Amino acid sequence: MAATKLTDVIVPEVFDPYVIERTSEKIALWQSGVIQPVGEFTIGKGKTVELPFFQDLSGADNVWGNSNITLNKIDTAQDTAVVLTRENAFGSTDIAKAFIGEDPMTAIADLVAGYWARRYQTALINTLNGAMSASDMTGNVHDISGLSGVASDIDGEAFVDATQKLGDRADDLTDMAVHSATLAALRKQDLIDFIPDSEGKLTIRTFQGRRVHNDDSMPVSSTVYTTYLFGQGAVNLVDEMVDNANEPYRHPDQLGGTDALYTRRKFVMHPRGIRWTPASGVPSGTTPSNAELAGGGNWDRVYEPQNIKIVSFKHTLPA
Repeated sequence: MAATKLTDVIVPEVFDPYVIERTSEKIALWQSGVIQPVGEFTIGKGKTVELPFFQDLSGADNVWGNSNITLNKIDTAQDTAVVLTRENAFGSTDIAKAFIGEDPMTAIADLVAGYWARRYQTALINTLNGAMSASDMTGNVHDISGLSGVASDIDGEAFVDATQKLGDRADDLTDMAVHSATLAALRKQDLIDFIPDSEGKLTIRTFQGRRVHNDDSMPVSSTVYTTYLFGQGAVNLVDEMVDNANEPYRHPDQLGGTDALYTRRKFVMHPRGIRWTPASGVPSGTTPSNAELAGGGNWDRVYEPQNIKIVSFKHTLPA
């Protein structure tokens, strides 16, 4: 009897879109609407994607009378997103599979989608760390971590101050991403509310009306925690299908027979209004590493602060 191989159960043209769809389902911020897919363009060639936009109208109005008025123009500016490429490979030996007894298609599809969801999330956090630490992004950063005593701790009043970085557009901030320790501190203060999901279960966490997403990849430096506040569509995502995105391969000569899956991604995950302007020598490879994404010197603000739907809130936790 012929053995079923990984190449028999993974059909790339079916498997590739399925994994991408499952990856999106597993990204919590995607489900909230914070990460917004952009369908009007593809990544195509090149290492960056230009995103032109119209600037707002300005200037005082005039009294309507018999005199001529000056015809004003509308200005444009440019946002720039960087293309990210990532890959990895996973394998399983014949002897190991003999003891698993599971459907390899189901197992691999589930695990690969979850893997890429975590890696996308890591790329996003590093992007935010860099973009929000750019020298001209202070208007979107609320940092109380250096205050004395309990004044540096997160609480309801400090959170209001963080949302106020957007002024009269504070209500645009609909979601927040927190470290589990921050979430625990807010729960101890009885500040977290639970609302029912589509099945009526009280599983959706909110804080002052904002949906709370719990992720331990959120930045922590000593006792200083960073909480990110987001509005809808704050981050754009373009996920482009590439050739051999998920490539199964059989190595009969390795470890008594090994099936391998090589998996690759090409995508853009960009905080709107903060332009990628890399320093000299960046990126050192084909596209930026996570460490390079996290460099504040590689980013520059192009939107007005209140039009950027992201706030970085740096704080400590109550003892």
